[in-house]
This record gives sequence, C-alpha cells and structure tokens, in this order.
Amino acid sequence: MPDSLNSSTEYYSVGFYNLENLFDTVDDPHTLDDDFTQHSAKKWNQKRFRKKVKKLARVITNIGYQDIKHPPVLLGVAEVENAAVLDSLIDSKFLRNKGYDYVHFDSPDERGIDTALLYRSEYFSVLKNEIFELQLVNELGDRDYTRDILYVHGELQEQPIHILVNHWPSRRKGTEETAHKREAAAHRNLEVIEQILQDDPEGKIIVMGDFNDDPHSNSVKSMAKDRFYNPMELLLTNTEGTLSHKNNWHLFDQILITHNFLQGPPNRLRFEAARIFSPENIKEYKGKFKGMPFRTFVGKRYLGGFSDHFPVYVIFSLK
Repeated sequence: MPDSLNSSTEYYSVGFYNLENLFDTVDDPHTLDDDFTQHSAKKWNQKRFRKKVKKLARVITNIGYQDIKHPPVLLGVAEVENAAVLDSLIDSKFLRNKGYDYVHFDSPDERGIDTALLYRSEYFSVLKNEIFELQLVNELGDRDYTRDILYVHGELQEQPIHILVNHWPSRRKGTEETAHKREAAAHRNLEVIEQILQDDPEGKIIVMGDFNDDPHSNSVKSMAKDRFYNPMELLLTNTEGTLSHKNNWHLFDQILITHNFLQGPPNRLRFEAARIFSPENIKEYKGKFKGMPFRTFVGKRYLGGFSDHFPVYVIFSLK
C-alpha cells in the first residue's frame, strides 16, 4: 500500500466482521435465541440492541478509512440473526448515507445466526447469489445444523468477482474434537470453488469468514494450498490477532484471495495490503482483558461493547 494515494488509481477495501450475536429482541420459536430476549438473564432489550447497532455501524464506517478515506465496498458479516437486524444496521446513523445494501439468507443454524454480505451499491452490483449447505453429523449420527456458505457473484466497478462468506463450526467442544468439522467446511468451499471455476476458469475469488481456525490450521492451509493466497498469515503474532482466548491471540477472521489478484497487467484489480482493524476505542481499556476486543457481554454480564472479534480487511487498487 503506497504511503500517498495515486490520483490515477482507485482504492477499495473489502472486509469481514463477526458482529457477536447481533440479535433482535423478539423470541423466535424455531431457534435457540432465548438468551436475547427481554426476560432472559441477559436482559436484552431495544435500548441495548440500538446501542450495539450504533456502535457496530460506527466501526464499519471506519474500517480502512485511514488508508483510503472511505468505508468498505464489501463487508462479510457473521452472527446476524435475520434481515431485520441488517436493516437496522444499514439504516443506522453512521451507515444510512453510505449506500449499503446486503445479501442474506436464513441458515439452518440452531441458534438462528447467519452470514451476510454488505455492499455499497454505487460500486458493486450483484449478478448472482445463493447458499451452499454444509452437511455435518454429530457424535450420535444426527444432523449437526450449522451455517451455510453464502455465495455472491458480482461486479466491483465492472470487474467481475466471486465472494464466499463463511462461519465455520466452533471449537466449543474442543479444538481437536471439532477439527474435522472445519476441515469438512474447507472441503465444501473447495467443491463450490471448483463449480465456480468450471463456469469462469479465470475467475477472481475471495473467500472470507470466521473460520474458527488460525492461518496455520490444517483446514485453512488446505484452502490456501494451491489456488489461494492468504494475506492474513503474517498478521497473527503473540500480541495481535482478531480475538483472544485464555491469553492466546487467534486470527480466526480471514480473507483469502486467488492468485490472479496478485498479477500485473492486464489485470486491473490488484491486492495491495491486509490489515486487522483494532483501534484503541474498540478495545478493553483496563483490567485483565486490556487490549482485547471490547465485547457486548462476558457471560451474562453486560459490558455494552462492540464485538468479541476485531474486523479484518484487504485493500485493492483498480488501475
């Protein structure tokens, strides 16, 4: 990324942000959303919901702004309950004038949390969108319902790109015990990518999401092995990541790109840089969690923060 922007070159950022349980206050009888209702132990209400939406919107509008002076043209998000919360987000004070729209489908996840892709319609047009199921079974042999893979094909300033937005199975029951689920998610992405490349052999593809695995994990390495470059690989250190667990930093939130984003002419849309967006105002500012993402809840205790993840983004130049 150049120190000063070239006036003959346009720059765009593409990001991903896990919004940490962006639930409305309505009890959905078909999902396990009871924690996020008015009479739950968390006492989730409209005031808290509106505060969270406002805070998240302010973060989103600032992602990459220091680099290129405008917010992301594309932003994958995870842990959104439904279209209604996305409507509230893009219509909030900090985003309503930015021209965001979104692609979203309800997933079969038991808690009712989904992925979505926000896009600024002035710069990006959607040509096609669909979801691809991730079929998993639990230890009893029953269907393990999890998030779908969201696929969007569109044009960024007339440059065709394909985007896959993911939220892979968690580590809640143990990292090793659940690794096979994330490896299955990686394999399913590769199947979808093969389908894309059959129709568009030179297609530019972006795979983003909360992978619940780090760049060095087998699941992510299998994705990056042949077709993809993972610019997030060098961002994870002992003191920096997108989330922290038991005093260890992780970089579960990643954006992978096909190698053709790295090519020179005639390729016009080129990768420039990758970043974690972690300004001081979205971090815990004191105590044992100082420097970590300032989250909305710790257990049932309300903190009033943003998310337990930092967003990530990449910058592209268009020449």
